Amino acid sequence: MNRLPNLLDLTLEEMEEFISALGKEKFRARQISKCLYQMRHKSFDDMTTISREFRNRLSEISRIQRPAVVKIQQAKDGTKKALLRLEDNLFIESVLIPGKSHWTICVSTQAGCAMGCEFCLTARQGLKRNLRPSEITGQLLALQENTPEGPNIKNIVMMGMGEPLLNYDNVVKAIRNFTCDFGLGFSNRKITVSTCGLVPQIIQLGKDICINLAVSLNAPDNETRNRLMPVNKKYPLEELLAACKMYPMPGRRLLTFEYILIDGVNSSVPDARKLVKLLKGQRCKMNLIVFNEFPGSPFKSPAPKDVSTFQQVLLDNNYTAILRKSKGSDILAACGQLSGTAYH
Repeated sequence: MNRLPNLLDLTLEEMEEFISALGKEKFRARQISKCLYQMRHKSFDDMTTISREFRNRLSEISRIQRPAVVKIQQAKDGTKKALLRLEDNLFIESVLIPGKSHWTICVSTQAGCAMGCEFCLTARQGLKRNLRPSEITGQLLALQENTPEGPNIKNIVMMGMGEPLLNYDNVVKAIRNFTCDFGLGFSNRKITVSTCGLVPQIIQLGKDICINLAVSLNAPDNETRNRLMPVNKKYPLEELLAACKMYPMPGRRLLTFEYILIDGVNSSVPDARKLVKLLKGQRCKMNLIVFNEFPGSPFKSPAPKDVSTFQQVLLDNNYTAILRKSKGSDILAACGQLSGTAYH
């Protein structure tokens, strides 16, 4: 594998340091960043805003590398899932989700996942490795270029393969490049990080960068959550919710709790009542997600009537509870179904 530094792994500040070490003016870093992210150049030869001599020097000491699109599948509802190959021939997946007037990209932050959540297909393969910043932002760059929907991607959710906060430094670097004026130029209001509940990293993220946070809750008590999500044994609900109360959401936005409804496990009326009690005093909204079944899973989706009743209990107690329609389940592109399998 090529060991030269990948310019897409650098933040603007790191790029300035890199350029300064070559005896060049710092503003050259802004030029290069625009070439990489706004013009989506994949070769130094394309960077005609800088001199040929400097381009040749850059090509000797650095590289531009991002994931390669191998395959794109389309679901019946219009959702698209992309299989991407990394430099070391590992595979990851990204999902394009259609909205009313724009598209959302769901990006992966790890190849595989180490968290072991019982309801997630990604967890079954374990963690292969963290993705580098170039491999996180590169998913968007690749799909901007390789799909007709690319120019209309307006939201980024880090809800694909992996636990973003377990790859903390690289995820924060990627967010900085997503939001940089000389990078991809996204507002921090348009980016959401999803976590299974790593308490120290949630607190640190609130200090380092202002970004939307979604927490995968999935249970109204520690006993049920311990069964579904091993992370709860280390960071139980009391600690998690205390960290969530401290988290500074951008503007007037509310922190999101994601709750996957599983038949016979966490979707009964008593479960809903326990959830109401648990979240008392928490500024939040809830995304209810019906469990997406996949081959070999021991869990089942609850009946639509049970889902509706669960939601109504929350609404009756003045919570914002949105039933999030799962998209792309017929191509294993819905929440918890990504695997990065090269052939399926």
